[in-house]
Amino acid sequence: MHMSLNINTDIEINSLSDLPKLKMLMESLKMKINKSKLARDMGVDRRTIDKYLNGYEPKSIRNRLSKIDDYYEIIDLLLSVESKQKFYYKRVLWQYLKDNHGLRCSQSNFRKYISSKVEFQSYFDSGKRKNLKREVIRFETPPAEQAQLDWKENIQYITKDGEILYVNVCVLLLSYSRFRTFNLSISKSQSILLAFLTESFEVFGGVPKTILTDNMKTVMDEPRTEYQQGTVNERFYQFASDMGFEVKPCIAGRPRTKAKVEAPMKLIDEIHAYQGKFDYEELHQFVQQLCDRINNSYHQGTGKIPILALKKERNLLSPLPHDRIRDFYKIDHILAKVNTSNMITFKSNQYSVPPGHIGQTLSLQVYDNHIFMYYNTELIAQHPISQLKINYKHEHYVETLARGLPSSTNIEELARKNLEAINEVYKNE
Repeated sequence: MHMSLNINTDIEINSLSDLPKLKMLMESLKMKINKSKLARDMGVDRRTIDKYLNGYEPKSIRNRLSKIDDYYEIIDLLLSVESKQKFYYKRVLWQYLKDNHGLRCSQSNFRKYISSKVEFQSYFDSGKRKNLKREVIRFETPPAEQAQLDWKENIQYITKDGEILYVNVCVLLLSYSRFRTFNLSISKSQSILLAFLTESFEVFGGVPKTILTDNMKTVMDEPRTEYQQGTVNERFYQFASDMGFEVKPCIAGRPRTKAKVEAPMKLIDEIHAYQGKFDYEELHQFVQQLCDRINNSYHQGTGKIPILALKKERNLLSPLPHDRIRDFYKIDHILAKVNTSNMITFKSNQYSVPPGHIGQTLSLQVYDNHIFMYYNTELIAQHPISQLKINYKHEHYVETLARGLPSSTNIEELARKNLEAINEVYKNE
């Protein structure tokens, strides 16, 4: 079978990369190349023509290292399985490196760099949180009209001492300025909530007309639904009356009603970037620093900086109630040292603690007519506030007494008699 040849004998010079073929052809024909004409036709310098004729080949890919490559090993360690630290978002990793390792680059360039590294991008793909897109109607409120309240609950945090804590962050956000306050706490009790709101109003410099909240038990006795208004807790209702704001609960199951505070709650996930780095006090300080940074940053939604927008909103807030009213809702934080009798002193009266804390400094929080005693973050004892000079819990006295007596002694009986004698002596003072 004969097949005809289909060979292209034409040569076209469309780019500088075609010049070596031209040189080969011209040399085989023993013809001279007019470099000046080629330069004019192609709009380049004659020296460029000469360079390409002699076999110059430009690199197709620029082999330029990114300055972020200097942080490759640090990033690799932070995103490793062995690391306690968790980064749910590239933004958080960028901020962490910026704050702690001197990274100097834009967030967009950093995100692009991480996306280009399969080993890093897979970390964020595997931990990606599902985001169900729902229709949301945007609304805005006038200055001083509304604040939104929410909790970020049960965040597991490992301290630098290896202790596992479950912490909560309460957030109050002014809807107009987007200025916010954060409060880290172990408990979510109503007293802690009221103290936080009181301190937040003092930071704002006034009280908003309404507070939008979900149906949390510390606010609502019965939730608001599509069919009933719900019932505000009596104590919280009294607090709202004293402070001068109206409570507006969301309809149960519609948290997006307060989307201004719900949406930014993921900013608090930055806590996980510092797993194993702080003790409880240092974590509290970090949460306050995080809050300050957000308040001083440009807000994409409003196009304003919250701390600057607050200046306009502050002038329209309702005035703060009298100091006496505000002090009633605040929680006293007092430090007290345990004496050799395993007791601390509060307002000239003594209260017992379990044995083993002599010489240690405890943190006392006073609210709901009780004293709560903490060693680090552990609640070790609580007492009702008393007018008695000496206040022993029976179990504390028994444990202390047992340490210095033979096991054959009837500790319970001895403790009972001793406590009766102590109460008899001090009750009349």
